Amino acid sequence: MARSSNMMLVFHLVALLLLLLAGAGGCHRALLKAHFYRHSCPVAEAVVRDIVLARVAVDPAVLPAKLLRLFFHDCFVRGCDASVLIDSTPGNTAEKDAAPNRSLGGFDVIDTAKAVLEAVCPGTVSCADIVALAARDAVSFQFGRDLWDVQLGRRDGVVSRASEALANIPSPSANFTTLEANFASKGLDVKDLVILSGAHTIGVGHCNTFAARLSNFTGAATATSDPTLNAAYASQLRALCGPSASSNSATAVPMDPGSAARFDAHYYVNLKLGRGLFASDAALLTDRRAAGMIHQLTRKGYFLEEFKNAVRKMGRVGVLTGGGHGEIRRNCRAVNI
Repeated sequence: MARSSNMMLVFHLVALLLLLLAGAGGCHRALLKAHFYRHSCPVAEAVVRDIVLARVAVDPAVLPAKLLRLFFHDCFVRGCDASVLIDSTPGNTAEKDAAPNRSLGGFDVIDTAKAVLEAVCPGTVSCADIVALAARDAVSFQFGRDLWDVQLGRRDGVVSRASEALANIPSPSANFTTLEANFASKGLDVKDLVILSGAHTIGVGHCNTFAARLSNFTGAATATSDPTLNAAYASQLRALCGPSASSNSATAVPMDPGSAARFDAHYYVNLKLGRGLFASDAALLTDRRAAGMIHQLTRKGYFLEEFKNAVRKMGRVGVLTGGGHGEIRRNCRAVNI
């Protein structure tokens, strides 16, 4: 009887230990919170907002998409740790120099915000949090209010490798199975995939990233385009990109024709009409679950409500939040020495 009691005690202790370990595994995520710098740097969010809004006011059609894309590409490699900001060195090719990241922009906005914050609150506000705030503030500009609350408390990573960017950032030519697996590896589900793809409602795509859809799609020596692409739209794209579309990385076209500068649900309207720019956009319609969500997302107001939930969830991917993890970089382009 005593032996049985002892075994039960051991069982409960093991169960408790496993529960505590499971909680520890998620503690980084739990430590993020709104207004994290309320006491350590009360001006932090206002500084980032003022700098971002001033810059977006000058470039409202382009900069919001750049800063939102910077946040996405950061979070999909090593989590949201600002590793995408680190410059390459003679001994290491960093994320920002990987092929998917060479068209990223907005780095100078982050640098400016960081310089001001280092002057007023040295060693306090992470580059990772600045990226998260800048994305929110830039997208919110057109609405005159914050679209979502940004949970803060991230620390900055100290590793940045181009090879990891290539392996983790979703490809514009990916099929649905690949996209679903890619998002699942970050703890994001099919709903997150569909909602976050809606970020393509602003910004541009370069011809070389979708050229394979415009001609010779089946491998035949004809001008056959991807059959899922609206024929008239395909003709427009061919005219814009020219005969050398596959090598044309200079020409950019709107990802959401008809509403390219507005952050809204129009992307899903275009998607249903066969006017999704990338193969990865069209791929959403090949899955029954995703296709059903696309129809719902064309309802007024629904996309904005769902996007704020999905982008906050993405902003928690792989975060570093103290306890010896990461650092507060003094310069967002280099790890501390």
